Amino acid sequence: MTSRIKNIRLWPLTAIVILTVLAIGIVWLMDAAHRQNKVALTVLILVITFLLVIVWLLGFSGLTLRVKFASFSAILISITLFVVLFRFDVFSGDLVPKFEWRWQKETKTTIGTSNFTGNLQTPEANLLTDYPQFLGPDRNATISNINLNTDWKNNPPELVWRIPVGAGWSGFAIVNGSAITQEQENEWEKVVCYDFYTGQEKWTHKDLARYYSLPGGLGPRATPTIDGDRVYTVGGTGILNCLDFETGKQIWSTNIFAENNAKAPPWGVSVSPLIHGELVIVSAGGAVAYYKDTGKIAWTGHRVQSAYSSPIILTLAGTAQVVLFDQGLITSHDPDTGHLLWKQSWPTGSVEIAAQPTPLPGDKLLVSTAYGIGAKLFQVTNGNVSPKLNVKLVWETIRLKAKFTTIIYYKDYLYALDDGIFTCINPIDGSRQWKKGRYGHGQTFLISDVLLVLTESGKVVLLEPNPREHIELGQFSALTGQTWNTPAIAGNYLLVRNSREAACYRLPLK
Repeated sequence: MTSRIKNIRLWPLTAIVILTVLAIGIVWLMDAAHRQNKVALTVLILVITFLLVIVWLLGFSGLTLRVKFASFSAILISITLFVVLFRFDVFSGDLVPKFEWRWQKETKTTIGTSNFTGNLQTPEANLLTDYPQFLGPDRNATISNINLNTDWKNNPPELVWRIPVGAGWSGFAIVNGSAITQEQENEWEKVVCYDFYTGQEKWTHKDLARYYSLPGGLGPRATPTIDGDRVYTVGGTGILNCLDFETGKQIWSTNIFAENNAKAPPWGVSVSPLIHGELVIVSAGGAVAYYKDTGKIAWTGHRVQSAYSSPIILTLAGTAQVVLFDQGLITSHDPDTGHLLWKQSWPTGSVEIAAQPTPLPGDKLLVSTAYGIGAKLFQVTNGNVSPKLNVKLVWETIRLKAKFTTIIYYKDYLYALDDGIFTCINPIDGSRQWKKGRYGHGQTFLISDVLLVLTESGKVVLLEPNPREHIELGQFSALTGQTWNTPAIAGNYLLVRNSREAACYRLPLK
């Protein structure tokens, strides 16, 4: 026995372990802000380490054939058991693979009991407001005139209802007691209208379409837009629908990428339709405007590869304009004519353009992406020849990398998730005030004077917008599983969902 132990060569294994630890340490300590690259490199290092350990075990360990066979068999059995017991679920926002038990149902929830009666006879009834589109009434992730009670320990949010939903990363649009979202059911892409008060389904529209990719997941990802008696939606493959608000009946439909001879982004179409007067504006190889009543093209803007951001109407340098953040280019068009007002290049190394541009006082525009790019602040001024506008860079920083989230400007400071960690930035020069709070790649909203973060894990966190320090006021677990969907807020009611469930919560008021 003693001779067998002496024959074991442990130094190669020790060297492999030491080199692995050093390599991972170098990856995470190196001055590279591309968090997803660090995750990918770490996974690659661990795979190489595993293969080297196998080579050591079989060829250089000095163990007997019997022990080698038993050890290798144990490894194969462990891998087999893992494959049998677990299945791949989804990638996180940092591209970390997540797994779940194979016997776990795809839909984990059941229809809950509503606390609503459908007849709002509560003190909060007069505070209910519509939430008709992506990121709220003004498309800026800001809700006003609601004063929340931040003492969630003694006055916790109350669950109203919880229901299972189909796959997808769409959010809700809410008008007149109807909450509308998009889901995937087998090969059918659905627009579903729920009763806001009970969570019961009111109507469903289906299209034979299905989007899936390994990193992006399954289903549609754009939030519907409600305008009067119409609902406008863009599916994961680019189907633009105009539906009747009350019944879901299709009024007109087109595939915006096929019609405009454009290439859809590789991780699914996520553009939420923008209504401007008689037009509905989307991104399909650049900005495209349709007449909202007929579905005919009104104008086509500057051509560029579409990304994942949605168009927004802003007034900069005294000029109303539709701003769109596409792949490698920020564009501004006259919303009525489609005339190009200005364009600004963006680093092509950013593989995912998903965050919305944020306007700041003084005709400034803040733009940010993750993947090691960061943020840039631009100044927009009037040009020499009307209606052209000029754009110049004010500052840039690597300290603000917004992936999915919207950047919030409040009382002279910026608040956002910097590659999944909450941060406060001084907009004067882009310097960091503080960085704390690992919430993942979730969503951030401003509700009057408090910040609400829907984390990637499904928690809801309330923060004080304080430029001096990170102050967490309260939190609760709203959903189970990965949550990238934007929340919807109607009065003091919070409607959240992910790819499996949706829930409505009543938030306490002061």
